[in-house]
Amino acid sequence: MRSLHTRRTLLGAGLAAAGGGLLAGCSGGSAPDHGQHGGSGGTRPAPAGYVSPDGPEVRAAEEARRARGRVRAVRVTATAATLDLGAGRSVRTWAYGDRLPGQEVRVTAGDTLALTLANHLPEATSLHWHGLALRNDMDGVPGLTQKAVRPGGAHTYRFAVPHPGTYWFHPHSGVQLDRGLYAPLIVEDPREPLAYDQEWVVVLDDWVDGVDGSTPDAVLAELSKGMAGGGHAGHGAGGTGGTAGSPPPGAGPSRIMTGARSDVLGADAGDVAYPHYLVNGRTPEDPAVFTARPGDRIRIRIVNAGGDTAFRVALGGHEMTVTHTDGFPVVHTRARSLLLGMGERYDVLVTAQDGVFPLTALAEGKDRTALAVLRTGGGAAPAAGVRPAELTGRPLTADRLRAAPSVALPARTPDRTVKIRLTGGMEKYDWAFDGAPYTADRLHPVKAGERVRLVFANSTSMWHPLHLHGHTFALANVPGGVRKDTAVVLPNGTLTVDFDADNPGLWMIHCHNVYHAEAGMMTVLGYRRK
Repeated sequence: MRSLHTRRTLLGAGLAAAGGGLLAGCSGGSAPDHGQHGGSGGTRPAPAGYVSPDGPEVRAAEEARRARGRVRAVRVTATAATLDLGAGRSVRTWAYGDRLPGQEVRVTAGDTLALTLANHLPEATSLHWHGLALRNDMDGVPGLTQKAVRPGGAHTYRFAVPHPGTYWFHPHSGVQLDRGLYAPLIVEDPREPLAYDQEWVVVLDDWVDGVDGSTPDAVLAELSKGMAGGGHAGHGAGGTGGTAGSPPPGAGPSRIMTGARSDVLGADAGDVAYPHYLVNGRTPEDPAVFTARPGDRIRIRIVNAGGDTAFRVALGGHEMTVTHTDGFPVVHTRARSLLLGMGERYDVLVTAQDGVFPLTALAEGKDRTALAVLRTGGGAAPAAGVRPAELTGRPLTADRLRAAPSVALPARTPDRTVKIRLTGGMEKYDWAFDGAPYTADRLHPVKAGERVRLVFANSTSMWHPLHLHGHTFALANVPGGVRKDTAVVLPNGTLTVDFDADNPGLWMIHCHNVYHAEAGMMTVLGYRRK
């Protein structure tokens, strides 16, 4: 009988891999110094009557998490790097160390993570821990929960990690996310109920930085000029340019996408025509290869780290069983394909067949694919543009899943309803909430202990993946709705979610399209002081 996955085996392998290069890991009972080392310390003062990100309420909530595991001390360096995307393509970009994605960080629920970010970039940066219910002053939002880590500085993020699941980390500074600055964070369950032989972490991305002179900042500058024709849907089948202002001088070709149509997401599935789509940092012409034996049971943790692209994912010749979304378990559900908006994660189980199979991520509405390969036997590798039959039909989305009973949000009448209207469009590129661009002092108040209902009314013609920091919510418009931290609202649709206000502080709510967020589609949920 083959041996099953064990937490200690994978953790040891991850820490061994992290021991060299620019990301180093260790474990033990002590952590690095909490000083800023010339970096970024402190938080902005909270508005009058609101809980401060480093206030006593936040410290009490952290103590209540009762981290009783080990301290995991890790160092990450954000730096300029030349990365190999495969097939002879290399790009100059920013990354965590010298790899894409950045080195995986793996801890166990109940541990304390003490991660020091060293900033070797030419501009300030930060780290946000996407999906974690952590202490507010470690959330990594400059101007709200911390000062940015300036060039040459360092900052130590130290916090209890209470919940198992698939998470990731990235900057919350400008459009830096759309470079190579992202990495998976896996929080293992000390009482893991699933049995499997192998585990893969699969990170999806859309890539523009360093290709023909393009940068994400130049893409944002071009988008921000707006569209001369009053919108861009329908101006061409997945084309580029046409109605947009020209990119800044020296910034490469136009990256504006027109006519990105999806049968799930609508007639405007994306703004940016990326030159490459990646799985684990590799192009389809030179894909990552996972090896297994026929019959192996494999857990795949899928993360969409893209800036502007939803991915439809399928493993050719296989059916997937969905076990988790955004870190929380669901009633096991079979699927031929999945749709992930930016920031979403899904865990699936598959039983490996005999042969060579494509793990294809279709850039939804953009008519391009990313690829990895499962090999359990002999045979030719699939072609770069292969589209397995499993991609056809409607993909599984979160509204068709149900929360596992162990994590279902108990029924309760909301104490407070917060209504937020999504506004803006491509004509002026004025994406916002309630018609006003983001400012840190515009707050939606809640109180600790409340059941809060968020109602997002999308008055725009585009879909948006909405992310709430520091909490998970339940989809409220379906019985037994799954627990998530990022969920899609469709064009001219409404997304209703419920959560318990149990993590005090100042928390971002924003669209996880990095260009929409930077244009202004962000706001703050603030806990009132008692």
